[in-house]
Amino acid sequence: MTLTDQVVDSFGGDDRLSHVMRSLVRHLHAFAEDVRLTEAEWAKAIDFLTRTGHITDDRRQEFILLSDVLGLSMLTVALNGSDNATVFGPFFVEGAPEVPLGGDITGDAHGVPCWVSGTVRSKDGTPIPDARIDVWEADDNGLYDVQRDGGVAGRGRLRSGPDGGYRFWSVRPSPYPIPMDGPVGELLAKTGRGPMRPAHIHFKVEAPGYRPLITHVFAAGDPYLETDAVFGVREGLVTTFEEHQAGVAPDGRELTGPWASVEFDLVLTSGGDH
Repeated sequence: MTLTDQVVDSFGGDDRLSHVMRSLVRHLHAFAEDVRLTEAEWAKAIDFLTRTGHITDDRRQEFILLSDVLGLSMLTVALNGSDNATVFGPFFVEGAPEVPLGGDITGDAHGVPCWVSGTVRSKDGTPIPDARIDVWEADDNGLYDVQRDGGVAGRGRLRSGPDGGYRFWSVRPSPYPIPMDGPVGELLAKTGRGPMRPAHIHFKVEAPGYRPLITHVFAAGDPYLETDAVFGVREGLVTTFEEHQAGVAPDGRELTGPWASVEFDLVLTSGGDH
């Protein structure tokens, strides 16, 4: 009996965990044999994972970032999610401040004001009222609020209206690099990969009787749509951000400078306990 067989057989249960561990062992051992992994390389891998853990805290999730750049996050989404789902990313924070419909999540985020609106609906077009919508984004300096000093910015939570509609003010998103100051950035630099993500806004949407949705709206025409560092772009999530001159916005707000707007429906799939 080979070493691999011995380890596989040690997970003898018939539950999901045992099944997953047996498959994991087979693939890990096959990988080590395929590349003829040296002890020095394995030690470096352990050090890499240790440093990934050390830099992870309640404001930064380096393990999610690692999963993202390896394409594992997006593969998992594709295996389990709907056509309009994408990666979660490392910068979601629980407890975002509640804002009313039409409210402003900008805070001290830098950027051109942007009016974001749409409808939360089912696949058959039925509007979904009172859905909980978490929103977060980087500003035009390429930073999320948790990456810099200051308060909550570019982040909020709201509910869809009786007609399923949602709307809020933020800033027009800009492309930005994923964090390069940790082990994942080191990996990308050493392998010659780019760190850029195309401009986008994150959404997490939950409603009773529907599966939770994690998605983005991406800005059409962004130069990094084809080379997203985390492979998260899907064609149906790319939408035009309209540019406007100074004037009156849809909610009656008077703007003295340029502003942008985007309309993006959030489509939920039936099922689940949320």
